[in-house]
Amino acid sequence: MGQPVERESGEEAVSELPPGQRLQRGWPVTHYGPVPKFRPERWEFRVFGATADGEKRCWDHDGFTALPYASVVADLHCVTKFSMLGAEWGGIPARTILESAPPAPNVTHVMVWAEYGFSSNLRLSDFAAERTIFATHKDGELLTAEHGFPLRLVVPHLYAWKGPKWVRGVEYMTADRRGFWEERGYHNLGDPWKEQRYSYQEEPGDGPEL
Repeated sequence: MGQPVERESGEEAVSELPPGQRLQRGWPVTHYGPVPKFRPERWEFRVFGATADGEKRCWDHDGFTALPYASVVADLHCVTKFSMLGAEWGGIPARTILESAPPAPNVTHVMVWAEYGFSSNLRLSDFAAERTIFATHKDGELLTAEHGFPLRLVVPHLYAWKGPKWVRGVEYMTADRRGFWEERGYHNLGDPWKEQRYSYQEEPGDGPEL
């Protein structure tokens, strides 16, 4: 069972931490490698792979940030065992990307690509979830570079590594393929409520063989 937590607010509001998690007051910086320099004139967001029409779709930074803005209030659970509760994430819902650049009918997974070739794989159903969002803001403020500016993916129902910082594109796939951390011993699915942290915990069918 998860651990009940009372949020800090004027009203009594109780959430529940996933197993093994601790409540974090604040937002630690965690990432692998250096923080990339944002160059707006070179920035591009691509959707490619098994698209419905077989064509690649691209947005420059102005075009991407002009897409309909939305916000979700959601928790963030890091595999390093801290959880940040009740953040407001603002940006472009993943469903907007799916509507603007539809996948082919046989697409089952996506690979989210970020700077330096970093990648994270997701089931299409996880990517298409109502609260999955390409965040540009947190709590009404632009993300800082250390936290993923100009764009990070937030998938609230999975561990935070499934939502990369500094995202640059999405690849539609007709079969699963492991991303950066999934190739290095992290669980292929990453559900914090099932405490799916590491690949040795995987059940048959959870992912491709390592």
